[in-house]
Amino acid sequence: MPALGNPHMSEDDNTAWKLVHFIRSISLTTPQQKVERTATASTAHYVGSATCEKCHAQIYERWKKTPMANVVRDPREHPDAIIPNLATNNVSPKFTKDQVAFVYGRVWKQRYFTKIGDDYYPEPAQWDVTNKMWRPYFVANGTDWWSTLYPPDNMKRPTGPTCDGCHSVNYDIQTKQVAEWNVGCEKCHGPGSAHVEQPTQGNIVNPARMDYISANDTCIQCHSQGRPVTSPIEGKYYDWSVGFHVGLNLRDYWQLEDHKLGELSFTHFPDGTAHKNRMQGNDFVQSVMYRRGVTCFDCHDVHGTENYAELRKPVNQICLDCHGPGSRNGPREATLAEHTHHKDGSTGSECVACHMSKIEVTIPGVFVSAHTFAFIPPTMTDKYKIPNPCTSCHMDKTTAWAADAMRHWPERSPWRAE
Repeated sequence: MPALGNPHMSEDDNTAWKLVHFIRSISLTTPQQKVERTATASTAHYVGSATCEKCHAQIYERWKKTPMANVVRDPREHPDAIIPNLATNNVSPKFTKDQVAFVYGRVWKQRYFTKIGDDYYPEPAQWDVTNKMWRPYFVANGTDWWSTLYPPDNMKRPTGPTCDGCHSVNYDIQTKQVAEWNVGCEKCHGPGSAHVEQPTQGNIVNPARMDYISANDTCIQCHSQGRPVTSPIEGKYYDWSVGFHVGLNLRDYWQLEDHKLGELSFTHFPDGTAHKNRMQGNDFVQSVMYRRGVTCFDCHDVHGTENYAELRKPVNQICLDCHGPGSRNGPREATLAEHTHHKDGSTGSECVACHMSKIEVTIPGVFVSAHTFAFIPPTMTDKYKIPNPCTSCHMDKTTAWAADAMRHWPERSPWRAE
């Protein structure tokens, strides 16, 4: 939806958002389709993403190049999967390609799983893709909720309970088998056999036709820090939403990590912003965006794009579609430069520079963007030690310098700078 400009300034605050909800409601699943989908869910089985290619060739071609389609790779099937020379590993006992059953990751970090029996275990070294260096890999006490519940040895911490449910389609905790490794089509669309046999809108799940809560839960099931509602399950502690699949109520299976305001925890800064990776969902549900019915895929297309993070459009363009200068959604200034106080085209003029600060750790020294979309003023750094976007970019400056600069921005409320 294009940004709403000044002609709408006299309308009710919620008018624009009511319009958004109305337009979205037109495409929601009909009651008849819901009945068909429920019936299908009890009888359909998984067929694999390759089956979808026949009818959805263009989408499949884009998807197979995405990180989603390449979370875990078998180096025997993909000889180029291992990025570094394993012989250069200088942080742990060495392991060879023959010992690597799966390679995990390729964007920020790469880890290596070895197979023992019918379980996979992470080697104690990982490759830092950004800095091109080896780093130890071990989940220490206090860095995840389950760390004390497993022995302090990677070879006694199988990836089935801790990882594999999110890196596959339909992981079976009894058989330890999957319908498909990686985030395949049916992870988000449900089992597809009935749809393959006779394609209708009612016998396949389409998150774009779901209400915004269920639609977002399609992503939040994995892009969040939490724990199963029931734990342990059959004596094991799982770090993913066991039993959930799209179409069900995620809250029946998964609870987001709790946080007490004012406290720094292994997951959150004192204000409630996440400070570790895979917490986009924890952030997003706090945001005004979420409350207004915006979905993850309003911005991202997991089927693949040419843009960073599979964004539907280049980063500023996708924000300014709804938040154009002078719009009721903000910014209210006449130009972007007046809003950001940075030159057009500069790093500081990018919406994400201030509203999606890279403060959440994915690997030491490498950070990903927060998803609360809230601006963190410099004073929050002084009070709560939360990194702010001003001195994170202007690293030679102090928080006092940044706070004073903001106080001289005539259009900015002084209360927003505190």
